Amino acid sequence: MSSPNRPVHHDTAPREVPADSPTGVDLERVIAAQVRKLRLASGLSVGDMAAKIGISKAMLSKIENAQTSCSLSTLARLAAGLDVPVTSLFRGADSARDAVFTSAGQGAEIVGRGTRVGHHYEMLGALRGQHKRLEPVLVTLTNASEVFPLFQHPGTELLYMLEGEMVYGHGESEYHLRPGDALLLDGEGLHGPNELVELPIRFLAVTAYPDNHQG
Repeated sequence: MSSPNRPVHHDTAPREVPADSPTGVDLERVIAAQVRKLRLASGLSVGDMAAKIGISKAMLSKIENAQTSCSLSTLARLAAGLDVPVTSLFRGADSARDAVFTSAGQGAEIVGRGTRVGHHYEMLGALRGQHKRLEPVLVTLTNASEVFPLFQHPGTELLYMLEGEMVYGHGESEYHLRPGDALLLDGEGLHGPNELVELPIRFLAVTAYPDNHQG
């Protein structure tokens, strides 16, 4: 639920898909669902769309009901008529997509400079997508030591506070973080906790590394 004082971001590329969208590799069903969705988004009727791309209304109806296989020329016509790349018609046809599940408390422990001063880092998985690697880490700070490690790395990092309160530094700036607060930062800037205000502190740190990162 949005707050009257909260900015609203309108997602122009919705992530939600219809409940009946195909989830397997049935190519005809995938194409059918995509053509129907894109046609409806364009405000075209079956007849209008068929006339626009030069096929019969009956043929388009068969395509949208996964009752026929499309030739390459028909796929090209559909894509041109819908003003999308041909690849958009195959979205969802990939046979496998990776996912990593980590049970509570079962993530690999990362031993680093902060470990000796009461900082605990738990890796929640790592996923290398088409363009970058994504690493989520659950960080727990339990020691009020005045010695804090600093971090610097390629990519972008998101911190999301779960528990406690701290002052976090990034470059020359400081941010007072409480549960529910988020900080998105450029990893190339020196960053790390400057003051632990209320212990214990737990936050989720998600780092998206660039294409050329080899770590």
